[in-house]
Amino acid sequence: MIASNTDHNSVSVLDQVGPNIIHHVSNSDISHPIIHFPKIFGIDFSVTKHVFMLWFVAVIVMVTIVIPVQKYIKSNSKRKSRWVTMIEYIVDLINDFISRPNVGTKWVMVWTPLFLTFFFFILFSNLIGMIPIFDFIGFVDRFVLHTDQDSVINQLLHGGVTATGNFNVTAGLATVTFFAIITAGVREHGFFKHWMNLVPHGLAWPVYIILIPIEIMGLFVKPFALTMRLAANMTGGHIALLALLSLMAIIGEMFHSATAGIGVAIVSVPLSAAISGLEIIVCLVQAYVFTLLTAVFVGMAINVHH
Repeated sequence: MIASNTDHNSVSVLDQVGPNIIHHVSNSDISHPIIHFPKIFGIDFSVTKHVFMLWFVAVIVMVTIVIPVQKYIKSNSKRKSRWVTMIEYIVDLINDFISRPNVGTKWVMVWTPLFLTFFFFILFSNLIGMIPIFDFIGFVDRFVLHTDQDSVINQLLHGGVTATGNFNVTAGLATVTFFAIITAGVREHGFFKHWMNLVPHGLAWPVYIILIPIEIMGLFVKPFALTMRLAANMTGGHIALLALLSLMAIIGEMFHSATAGIGVAIVSVPLSAAISGLEIIVCLVQAYVFTLLTAVFVGMAINVHH
């Protein structure tokens, strides 16, 4: 009898923990948009949580990267602030170790802006996802503001913060890479020559029957890999954190003891802090990897070596 009660309680807690984790990593449902827009051709263009975060990150990148650099350039001053100096180091890193070795000196000034845009946008999206902004807003709203359920503040509490954990967002970024690959190849070799470069020349014709479909599939595999890698890494870390923190509630409920939950917290909280530190590194690495692979794919279209 005791065992059956324990099983029932543990299942009920798990039923609550699972949806709660998904709620914190997924996009807000279209029934809880932040801004309502009318449907156009049957498509709902209402602004959800991740769309809002994309706009927010774009503004942050503009304020912290674009404006300071433009201000420094227009000032004609030889003195650089520490912030502009750090940006310059990152630009040099992308230019010298990612862009130039892959696309070559001829095209480095053409494609480096795209690589820098990818790097800064993904990096800021990843890092902002680590900051519990909306959790703090929800805490203040619950105990201080007490706003209505349909208020803008409450709509902001639905869904996760990390836009790059959304496969639609990473697919959009990878689509830009897909067309950049084609554009780079066409600009360097011409339209027909670019598509002919997909396969090696001088092989027996039966080989092309197998090779051409494989190479065409490879065109779509590249952006698909970029999509899955970025979104999966950013989602997986948050799920691991939430799962560890949820152990306190699960164990406490299973043993009907707050002491048991506190005992688990002694282990789960330090582990969560360690994973959070690791996630910060992952945020940087994933921005770097996405940028590097984009440069590699664009470089492969420009510098064809069969």
